[in-house]
Amino acid sequence: MKIRTLFICVCTLGIMAACNENDDPPASTIEVFDSILFYDGYAEVVDEPVPEGVIRHKNSLYAKKLTTDQLQSIQNTLRMEVLLKAACDNYDRIGSVNLALVPKGNESYDIATVDRLEIGRFITPFMNMNFLPDTVPYEYELNHLVPILTDENLLAQYDMWLELEVFGVPYAANKEVAGCADRNDVFYGTVNLYSDKSSSKQELDLLWPLAKGEKFNNYKEGASDTIGETKKTITFTLDSNVESGQFVLVTSNHGANSGGEEYIRRDHFVYLDGTLVLEYKPGRESCEPFRQYNTQGNGI
Repeated sequence: MKIRTLFICVCTLGIMAACNENDDPPASTIEVFDSILFYDGYAEVVDEPVPEGVIRHKNSLYAKKLTTDQLQSIQNTLRMEVLLKAACDNYDRIGSVNLALVPKGNESYDIATVDRLEIGRFITPFMNMNFLPDTVPYEYELNHLVPILTDENLLAQYDMWLELEVFGVPYAANKEVAGCADRNDVFYGTVNLYSDKSSSKQELDLLWPLAKGEKFNNYKEGASDTIGETKKTITFTLDSNVESGQFVLVTSNHGANSGGEEYIRRDHFVYLDGTLVLEYKPGRESCEPFRQYNTQGNGI
C-alpha cells in the first residue's frame, strides 16, 4: 500500500487504511500557538519578540516544532481548532495551517525547500476590533494526518513543524478603525489540536506531497495547462499497485473582479487517469451563518 499527498490550489492527497483499537485513554490537547500576533504582510519583517519555540518566517507566517511528548499524545483521531482575533485589518484575508516536514534536528528551515502540507484553509471576516464578536473559530477534522504524525519511519527522518499563516495588511484599518492609526499588527492567531480514540486509526505506507499552494486560473502562465482554459494537470507515478488510497484536496474560490468565483459558484471536476472521481462547487450556498462575525460593514 502506498500513501500520496497532493496539493492543487493547495490540496493534499494521501492513501490510507484503517485498523481497529479499543483502548480509550483520556483525550489529549496540544496547544501550539496562543494568540500569536501577525503583522503587515507587505512590510519588512518585524523584530518583535516571539514566544519560546516559535520562529517567524515572515510577518504572515509562524512555525513551531511539535515536541516528542506532543506527538506521543496523538491517538486515533485528530481535530484542529483555529481562533482568529481581530487587530488592525478590517478586510477579508486568506489564512492556512500547514505541516512542514523538516530534516531531523534543524532549529529552523527554508519554506521553499522542505515538504509542506496545507492541512486547513480559512478566509477571515470583515472585522472591526472594537466590536464583538472579535474572534472567529474554525474547526477541522484531520484524522488523515494521524498516520503521518505517528509514523516511526517519518519521525526518524523529520521533525514535524506546524505553521500558522495569515496574510493581512492594516492600511484601510489605519483610517477606518478607531485605535489603529499608525499600527501594523493585523490579527491574533491561536491553534489547538485535540486527539482521542473515538474511532479507528488509519495507517499509511508512504506519504507523497505533490503540490502546495498552487494557483488555478485561466489567465496566468503556469496556473493552468493552457492560458484560456481552467484545466490543470498534475502527473505522478506510483511504484506499485495501491489497494486503497485517499486523496485530500483543499481548494477555495477567489476572485473579486467581474466574474470572480467569490460571487459566482462554478462546478469543479477532478479526474484520475481520465475518470471523473469528484464533482463539487467550492464555497457554501450562503455566508449568512457567518454574518455575526462581520463587524465591519462592507456593503456586499
